[in-house]
Amino acid sequence: MTVDLNVPTFRSGTEGVPTLAEGETQTGKDFSSDQEVRWCPGCGDYAVLKAGQSFLPDLGLRRENIVFISGIGCSSRFPYYIESYGFHTIHGRAPAFATGAKLANPDLDIWLVTGDGDGLSIGGNHLMHVLRRNVNMQIMLFNNEIYGLTKGQASPTSREGTKSPSTPIGSYDHPARPAAFALGAGARFVGRGFDVSKNLPDVLKAAHAHQGAAFIEIFQNCIVYNKDVFNDFAAPKGAEDQQLWLENGQPMLFAGGAKGIALNHDTLSLEVVDVTDGDWEAAKVIVHDVTNRSIAHMLVEMPFGPFPMALGVLYDDPRPTFEAAAMAEKAAASEGKEANLAKLLGKGQTWTVSGTAQDPV
Repeated sequence: MTVDLNVPTFRSGTEGVPTLAEGETQTGKDFSSDQEVRWCPGCGDYAVLKAGQSFLPDLGLRRENIVFISGIGCSSRFPYYIESYGFHTIHGRAPAFATGAKLANPDLDIWLVTGDGDGLSIGGNHLMHVLRRNVNMQIMLFNNEIYGLTKGQASPTSREGTKSPSTPIGSYDHPARPAAFALGAGARFVGRGFDVSKNLPDVLKAAHAHQGAAFIEIFQNCIVYNKDVFNDFAAPKGAEDQQLWLENGQPMLFAGGAKGIALNHDTLSLEVVDVTDGDWEAAKVIVHDVTNRSIAHMLVEMPFGPFPMALGVLYDDPRPTFEAAAMAEKAAASEGKEANLAKLLGKGQTWTVSGTAQDPV
């Protein structure tokens, strides 16, 4: 049996997912459950929840066909607060549950919610495989660089020198970079945003429009155990000059257009350049191409400080999904065959047991 894995795309964006009837509308309140939202006052998770509830109505999908699946952690309370179907699973294993749900019913719109601890420690193996398989879902990874739910221990993304109950002198562990991990695992969509950004809904919409596994790293402020760790680029006000918001087909400009990102062809590395009188072409500023995987790798590895933080859609280059290949294989295997369970069970060497319960053994 030969299976053609270069199958047409099976689901793209909302294709195949039941939509609202003509004239029927939804608002953010329709996606707000009756559960009391219980995060620490001031937690960045509130802003992410609001961003989600603000754009979900725009998708025009029926709530019963949207599923939020999470693991364990502060971020993983997300499904409780969205008025849709949801599944709060076990530590690190949400990608496995989400994969099963998508394979069982490809018409479901799957959202996977995880954190830097849940997704990159015990769940790193599962996250890697859902990305490389390219299962069609949106993966929101809340990164606060700390274990918030278990009272502030250092997480896989905590910076070197982070002091915590598990690293009282300071962490000497080299932190994982979620977006770099996703690209390395073969993700075909990688985006970045932060909790209080007005642009976060647009990043989530772009992820939803992508056909395949879409990974979004969301920098999120843990008000209790890692307060303001992202303020250099994600403060509500005053950090705009340190943000490089990427837009496909547009030059990589930041600081109000006064600076840009260029490629040094001698060292094959990125560098910050000054832009005079808006002439970004003379400064050789790169035009963002979301399909350029090499530049995407450079963007996620840019050290913050000398460089701004790259945000928005860093990479977007879809390919056929895992469930498309699974369904193509199923169709090829069953072609020309009769679906007959009784015949299947009776195939091969069988025995017929006769007699009654009263007969001696």
